[in-house]
Amino acid sequence: MDEKTLIAKRVALELRPGNLVNLGIGLPTMVAAHLPAGVNVFFQSENGIIGMAPVPEPGAENDDLSDAGGSPIGAVPGAASFDSAMSFGLIRGGHLDVTVLGGLQIDEEGRLANWMVPGKMVPGMGGAMDLVSGAKRVIVAMQHSAKGTPKIVKRCELPLTSVRRVDLIVTELAVIEPTDKGLVLREVAPGVTVADVLAQTGAELIVPSAVPTMPVGA
Repeated sequence: MDEKTLIAKRVALELRPGNLVNLGIGLPTMVAAHLPAGVNVFFQSENGIIGMAPVPEPGAENDDLSDAGGSPIGAVPGAASFDSAMSFGLIRGGHLDVTVLGGLQIDEEGRLANWMVPGKMVPGMGGAMDLVSGAKRVIVAMQHSAKGTPKIVKRCELPLTSVRRVDLIVTELAVIEPTDKGLVLREVAPGVTVADVLAQTGAELIVPSAVPTMPVGA
């Protein structure tokens, strides 16, 4: 199993039947393909749809159906479409149960930086600030390091997306929960040791006496 699939499968286990869920651009979109059997959720995109589904087959793409990143999507029966004002009203109004976002850095306080690398052209923050601030639960799905450099750090050097603490971090090495006391190591991936995680983390982790292995299924 490749690293991104492992992350997506573990994040999918956090979703509950009936949840209204927003998936960020990139790795988070993979979560939709790994929902456990019997778990039906409603996927929302900030460009104005509830009821996203994968494109049913190659060649069935519709220019009028895309996610916030412009990638083609399908729609489940009964899906609803609406304008951006309504979409962001749902997000800012606290009606979104879960958002799953990628990350560039996360600090010891659980604060996320995921929208900009200084010196590189970006179109803007997009919906990231609203999603982190407005969703009931924020899960960050990201690889643990970038070219050997830890992405979980003492203090973010990149611009913060929000000062709100995220609820869970899932990487190919571990599941980490930001808390009032700090970052708690909750699980390690199959074949990964606590020492492996500590060696690739640039922030202090609270390590319980027993750290279980991450459940990811087949």
